[in-house]
This record gives sequence, structure tokens and C-alpha cells, in this order.
Amino acid sequence: MARPDPRCQHCLDHHRLKARIMNLNTITTVKRPANADEVGWWEAGDAWLAGGTYLFSEPQLTTHTLIDIEQFGWPALQVTPNGLEIAATCRIMEIYRLESPAEWVAGPLLRECCDALLASFKIWNAATVGGNICLSLPAGAMISLVTALEGTLTLWPRNGTARTVSALDFVTGNHQNILHAGELLRSIHLPATALARRYALRRASLVKLGRSAALLIGTRGSDGDLLITITASTPRPVQLAFADIPTPDELRRAIASAIPDDDYFDDVNGLPEYRRHLTYYFAEQIRAELAQSGGKA
Repeated sequence: MARPDPRCQHCLDHHRLKARIMNLNTITTVKRPANADEVGWWEAGDAWLAGGTYLFSEPQLTTHTLIDIEQFGWPALQVTPNGLEIAATCRIMEIYRLESPAEWVAGPLLRECCDALLASFKIWNAATVGGNICLSLPAGAMISLVTALEGTLTLWPRNGTARTVSALDFVTGNHQNILHAGELLRSIHLPATALARRYALRRASLVKLGRSAALLIGTRGSDGDLLITITASTPRPVQLAFADIPTPDELRRAIASAIPDDDYFDDVNGLPEYRRHLTYYFAEQIRAELAQSGGKA
């Protein structure tokens, strides 16, 4: 393992994190390929390693090989006229520090979603955007971000052609997603049209810095359309689309149609009834906020 640069706090933090591999006593092999083509055959027990904040947080009893993608050298963030390209290996701190173009009205949402994570600033220096998405927790704030901003994900299978999927379709349930065995999340694209929309965010947790019990984001475009993205209160993201601002009754009916009462998530961070109440309450707040000023961005 390369010696960390003593002048670079990021290097030190990352080195200490990687050193925690000794706590995973099932690991027999660590590979550090220069690119994905060097990985070759994938077998049960292999796991991609980026930031490692989840892998090193609990025993990985079925994992014997870590494939470290740190050497791939993907640019973390690329601002283009078409929007924002986010590498899966982009650190949370890097997206938090991004200075968005002035025309990206929803630019501050990047930082607000980072703030919604249950993680210290030390974790931000190691945890990756792709890792948060692939972990596929209901409260994954990077999932909330890329879904609300109409993101698309580029996936690399081990053998085959890269495929692009909607962020809305990626997570299918608690700790569940559409990744095939060995498939790698390469990048996330957020379109400039979505970044130019007005937005409103509402979030609740049982304690100030706790895991989200409900996280809702609404965005509205210059033509008056409204998107409300519901996360954390449901096992997977749910998005409601309206051509214009709905009435309160129309909004409630849309939520009830999209989320049956028994589909709300249930864990120590909130009972389903609590999450359901927050979902309706926050959705109405977002509807009212984005209805102001004629609904124009």
C-alpha cells in the first residue's frame, strides 16, 4: 500500500480507512486494477471498493476479494453545457464544495442533500456518491438528489455494452437495486434543464443529525410543471409529475394512488404511520411553496 502524503488530509483519512481491512477477517485478496478491463472474471465473494465506509462498517461474511477502483482516475465532477457529470467515485465532500453556475437554480440542492446524510465530515472525505447510491438505503440522500434532478446512471457490466438507466428506476427496495453481478456504476448525469428548475426540500429525522424518516424534494420548471420526489419514507423513490400546480386534494389523491398505506418504510427511525403523515405534510408544503410567484423559475 502506498505511503500517504503527510501534507494531504484526504490521503491520511483514506489510508487509515483502507487500513481497516484488517478488521474484515474474511478478505483474502485485494486487487488494485488500473481500469475496469483488468478485472476480468467476476465471482461470488468479489466486491467493489471505493470509499469503503459501508464495507468497513460491519462484517462482510460472504466477501473474500476487494477490487479497489481508486486507481481508475475518473474525474470527480465535470460541469458542461448539458449539465453535471458525477463520477461514481466522487467524494461527498467534492460535491458539497462544487461552485455551481449561476443559472443552476437548483445548485444549492447538492449541498443540502449532503447535509441530509447521517455522516460526519470525516466520512464525507471518504464516502462516495456512487457508494451511497449502490447501497440503496431508503434514506440515501444521494439517491434523493439524483432522482429529484432527473438523473441518469451509466452502468458497466463485466462483459457487455454499457447501459444507461433512469435514477428513478435504479433502486427497487431497501438495499435492493437493478445492478447485475459484477456490474459497476460508472457515473451519474444531471441534466442542465433539471438543475435550472426551482426547488423546495423538506426533511425530518427523529434527532437533528439522524437518518431521514422522510425526505421530499419538489422541482418546478419555467413552463409551470411540478415534480415531487418522495424518498426515505418509502423503500424506493416515488416521483409524482404534474403539468401544473395541483390542488391540495389532487396532490393527496396522487400520493394515495402512488403509495398504498402499507408501502411506507418501517424501521427504528419511524413507524409507517409517522412516515405517511410526514409525506403528506411535506408534499403540501412543497406544493404551496412552489406555487408562489406564478410558479415560474
